[in-house]
Amino acid sequence: MLEVVTEPFAYGFMRTALAAGVLTVVASAPIGTWVVVRGLAFMGDALAHGVLPGIALAYLVGVDLTLGAGLGAVVLVAVVATATSGRRVGEDTGIGLAFVGLLALGVAIISARGAYAGDLTAILFGDPIGIRPGQLTVLVVAATVSIVAAAVGHRAFLALAYDPAKARVLGLRPGLAHVAMLALIALVVVTAFRAVGTLLVMAFLIAPPATAVLVVRRVPLVMLVAVAFGTVAVVAGLLVSYHAGTATSATIAGISVAGFFVVQAAQRLLRAVRPGVASAV
Repeated sequence: MLEVVTEPFAYGFMRTALAAGVLTVVASAPIGTWVVVRGLAFMGDALAHGVLPGIALAYLVGVDLTLGAGLGAVVLVAVVATATSGRRVGEDTGIGLAFVGLLALGVAIISARGAYAGDLTAILFGDPIGIRPGQLTVLVVAATVSIVAAAVGHRAFLALAYDPAKARVLGLRPGLAHVAMLALIALVVVTAFRAVGTLLVMAFLIAPPATAVLVVRRVPLVMLVAVAFGTVAVVAGLLVSYHAGTATSATIAGISVAGFFVVQAAQRLLRAVRPGVASAV
């Protein structure tokens, strides 16, 4: 029975995929917590999809895909800012316009190349099993930046999330804090898309923190518990994909999302059995 767990990780590529998945979770949990707390999931989703044109162009030109993804993220934020600059269009509408427009542009660029299905699948879903050791360095840097930024900006992010007016009075510059949040989301998307793909990076940004919010209250604890839930999803997803022959990143993401509903169902069952037990949220 133990071999079911140990056998897959006897291979170097599985250990590399495990390291990449865990590092992605560590990088995404801090900013993912604020994404969940502030309700920025739509913006995160837009960034995950909006980088597609930049990746596609980088792929066609032959330059590093990470540079293309970074350019795509900058363009998306600029498009959102332009769409909402007149104050007659809400931010969610601007995000939606940028999201759909850039996603369509990216698909069009890829399809024009003539290898639409294969290229789009590789970009959207990534390839954790095929990740190179050198790419782990990028994830280590991203995880370090994410942790440091979460620690340094904790007070400003907390005030922005719960009372932007008070944050302004306290001189915490909520506008700058908001931009910093978007930059961190973009950082995670840009550095992690090769490991989990642009489409599935959202699972790491949202599912583990959302699950953690169900069981703990304090933001630092939410981040730590999110890392734990995400790590379990990575390990379980790799094992399932290895033995069942399923797509690795999709399996990991699916298990991560399923974990939320399992914990939620367990809480509801617990409250039904013990009415006095309250939810953590």
